[in-house]
Amino acid sequence: MTRLNLVLLVAVLASAVYLVHTQYESRRLFTELDRAIAEARRLATEHQRLQVEKRAQATPLRVEKIARDQLKMRTATPAITQYVSDPQGVSGAAVAAASTAAQPGGTQP
Repeated sequence: MTRLNLVLLVAVLASAVYLVHTQYESRRLFTELDRAIAEARRLATEHQRLQVEKRAQATPLRVEKIARDQLKMRTATPAITQYVSDPQGVSGAAVAAASTAAQPGGTQP
């Protein structure tokens, strides 16, 4: 009978130690999960903030201001526009293209 009591006592102690270990692991994992959820919320907030900042940086007025100030660009006006003319003209280019296409082995664009 004492042997059975000893076996039961060891089983109860082992069960108690296992229970304490399991509760400790459960609390540790819960704390880790809580930290991960808080980090996910922080990252989501940061992502939203960065998206708003990205939209603010890409406004047409800001882009135009940077183009003028930093890149020294200016708006195209007829006064600064240079026109280039083709000596053959449009009709000459069309005739040349038609004659190339009419030749044997010629390819059409």
